[in-house]
Amino acid sequence: MVRIGTIELGDFPLLLAPMEDVSDPPFRAVCKLNGADLMYTEFISSEGLIRNAKKSVQKLDIYEEERPIGIQFFGGEIDTMVNCVDIIEEAGPDLIDINFGCPVKGVACRGAGAGILKDVPKMVKMTAEIVKRATLPVTVKTRLGWDEDSVNIFEVAERLQDIGIAALSIHGRTRAQMYKGSARWEPIAAVKNNPRMRIPIFLNGDITTPEKVKFIYDNYGVDGVMIGRAAIGNPWFFNEVKHFLYTGEHLPSPAIEERLHVSRTHLAKSIKWKEGRLGILEMRKHYSSYFKGLPNVKEFRDRLVRLEDADEIELVFLEMEEYYSIAV
Repeated sequence: MVRIGTIELGDFPLLLAPMEDVSDPPFRAVCKLNGADLMYTEFISSEGLIRNAKKSVQKLDIYEEERPIGIQFFGGEIDTMVNCVDIIEEAGPDLIDINFGCPVKGVACRGAGAGILKDVPKMVKMTAEIVKRATLPVTVKTRLGWDEDSVNIFEVAERLQDIGIAALSIHGRTRAQMYKGSARWEPIAAVKNNPRMRIPIFLNGDITTPEKVKFIYDNYGVDGVMIGRAAIGNPWFFNEVKHFLYTGEHLPSPAIEERLHVSRTHLAKSIKWKEGRLGILEMRKHYSSYFKGLPNVKEFRDRLVRLEDADEIELVFLEMEEYYSIAV
């Protein structure tokens, strides 16, 4: 049984990665329904929280059905990060996650996200102060290092564990790689297999098929995997992975009933969270993926992305239900 503090996650949990403009409450809800064991919010700016910026504060929204869930935040100033702990805990997550992995220029070049990998002592000090302030478990997500000349994850993992983090997720690239090239899993396995390590270690990066998860499970000894881009438009991926892990067989592609169930659930939660029309507009980016591969789907999809009324969208869903039940 993998545990983060007192949170029980099963024997080989599948985590939904925190992804900007993706991991919002409606999307997390459908991932939870389809097998995600632990989820994180989109990453939240500590500066935005201190300023009470609307966009940052809204990202604190979590719902009981999502648990267990962690709120992830980032920043380059120790005092600001520490002062955000109380704000985050008031939102009621199950844990707090520090983003030391975001590679984008606007974050990293301010010494936040993966930028702090250039200053490991500061990274350790910031984490230690956050752990002291928090009453919830604190976890960290990071990368192998800043670049190929500073792959220091083995040392970083030990130091972060020693000051009290409860789990560590590692993306198998350096900041310099961004999202290019292949993720390297071997250094993550080396961290996990270090006899000094006691906390859960989760592997992240290039987890795109159930076969890859099975290979990681069989060969690397990590406690679970964090799934990011493979889940975008495909919340079924979590159940597909679990089914393959335990049976060696692939689940069939989701039937039209399941695709429509997810679409309806996602739409309803999007409307509720975004308070109406904006929720409908936000949903448009998901239809293409949810109905990918269905024959003659373009006509339905083109209508869905133009409609601005939930009742009219439901009528299209009903048409699709009837059409594909006959066509299949």
